[in-house]
Amino acid sequence: MTNKSQIFSAGLVQISVGDNPEKNLQKAIEYIYKAAKEGAQVICLPELFRSRYFCQKEDIDLFELAETIPGPSTEAISKIAKDLKVVVIVPLFEKRAPGVYHNSVAIIDADGKILGIYRKMHIPDDPGFYEKFYFASGDLGFKSFKTAYGNIGSLICWDQWYPEGARITALKGAAVLFYPTAIGWHPYEKEEHGKFQYESWVTIQRSHSIANGVYTAAVNRVGLEKENPDSPGIEFWGASFISDPQGIIIAKASHDKEEIICADIDLNRIEYIRRNWPFLRDRRIDAYDEIGKRFIDNE
Repeated sequence: MTNKSQIFSAGLVQISVGDNPEKNLQKAIEYIYKAAKEGAQVICLPELFRSRYFCQKEDIDLFELAETIPGPSTEAISKIAKDLKVVVIVPLFEKRAPGVYHNSVAIIDADGKILGIYRKMHIPDDPGFYEKFYFASGDLGFKSFKTAYGNIGSLICWDQWYPEGARITALKGAAVLFYPTAIGWHPYEKEEHGKFQYESWVTIQRSHSIANGVYTAAVNRVGLEKENPDSPGIEFWGASFISDPQGIIIAKASHDKEEIICADIDLNRIEYIRRNWPFLRDRRIDAYDEIGKRFIDNE
């Protein structure tokens, strides 16, 4: 018999984002209410949800979008979390100190208190994704947070391609790896490469579920955002999803619609899968020292 106390519901909020940060915050709050009404107990918003994806260009004035943690967004959402008794993963452009900024998430527990912060560890610098201009690399390490409903971890977007981050977060006890994300297609290359880019994104995250015996929850935004008039912009591909500890996709959103998806996180399922696929048991922890090297030259 399944123990109900071992199950909680995760909800992902997939939305488009406009030019006004305050309106984006209010929209996110409305969707938190909707997700809670649908039964979600742990709710995750997309990466940098308060603004359009400004990293398409390098503009020093855009640092004005940053805010502190605690700050206006966490204060507003903390009240909602307490009222609804939900956990909310809040991705923000964090102003840590003058001249020091991070791409971060604040984990707000069901009592409205901030449990902690995770700062994005891997920072990309690709065409249209000029994040190194804005964000310092995270310095808090990979983390698991003990919420009112269960242990969760949150990494952020580019982190999702790195199995090391997923493994460490799972080893710290996270039952779910949440990946708030802003990822999409460059319109000029979508026809040739788009299908395979998207499938790679899904595959790598499902593999984190399989390799670690955990749930993975990736939440993206939708819509075309063109921050640089000389570029075609980025078409965010949505398709937020949740996969179970066997890598089975148990909830999935569309590519182009705003929506909420929810799925049960069953801790008994994690136990069952890990008993049958004992990857954590069979790890050769005595043999992995070289993983800490940038590259290994074979002599």
